[in-house]
Amino acid sequence: MSTVAWPSQCGRDLRNPCATMRTDCSRGCDGVSNVQVVCLDLEGVLVPEIWIAFAERTGIAAFRRTTRDEPDYDKLMRYRIALLHEHGLKLPDIQRVIGGMRPMDGARAFLDDLRARYQVLILSDTFYEFADPLMQQLGRPTLFCHRLIADAEGRVVDYKLRQPEQKRRAVEALKGLNFKVIAAGDSYNDTGMLIAADAGFFIHPPESIAQQFPQFAVTRSFDELKAALDGAAARLAQ
Repeated sequence: MSTVAWPSQCGRDLRNPCATMRTDCSRGCDGVSNVQVVCLDLEGVLVPEIWIAFAERTGIAAFRRTTRDEPDYDKLMRYRIALLHEHGLKLPDIQRVIGGMRPMDGARAFLDDLRARYQVLILSDTFYEFADPLMQQLGRPTLFCHRLIADAEGRVVDYKLRQPEQKRRAVEALKGLNFKVIAAGDSYNDTGMLIAADAGFFIHPPESIAQQFPQFAVTRSFDELKAALDGAAARLAQ
C-alpha cells in the first residue's frame, strides 16, 4: 500500500489539527494557546457610521446620535426607533442609504491583510438587515451582530440583541477556547471587549472616550492599527 506524503507547517504533520491553524511559527505548533483571533468593530472602524449617514441624507440631525454619545445601547435604540416613527421613516429608507455607502478608504486592503495572517471576527452592534451591502464590499468577513424587527409595512418596531454585551461575551468565549484575542474599536460599546481581550486598542476614538479609558493605546490610521495589532500578536506569542 502506498503512503500519502502530507505537507507540513512549522515542520509538523498537517494531520495534527494544531498545524492547520494560523499560528506564530516562531514558537512552533506545540498547542493551540498561541492561536490568535483579531476582533474588530465595524461602524467607525471599517465603515462610516450608518446612522450619521442616514442623518445627512434625511437632514434630521437627531439621527447623528451614536454609541459615541450614548453608552446605554437600549436607550439609544429606543430613541432611534421613536425618531423613525415620528418622521414616518421605515427600514427600506435606511437600507437605500446604506446601499450607497462605501467602506472607509483602505479598509478592504487592511482587512484582507489581517485575514491573510490571523483569524478575524467583526463584532458589531449593527444589524444584519443593515450590514449586507457593506459586508459584500469588505469580502464577507464573519460578522456577529443583531436583528431588527419590522412589521409588514417595513416600520421598525423593535430590535433583538444576539445577547446582552455580545462583544465582551464573544471575546470571553474565544478565550475560553484557548484563543489569544486582540481587539480594536472606537467607542463606548467596544470597551467591554477591549477589557476582556488579551490586548485592546482604539482607532480614532473621540478624545473624551480615549481620556476615560487611558489603558488602551490610541491609533489614528489603519497603518498604525496594523502595527499595534502585529506588536501585540508578537508579544502574546512569546
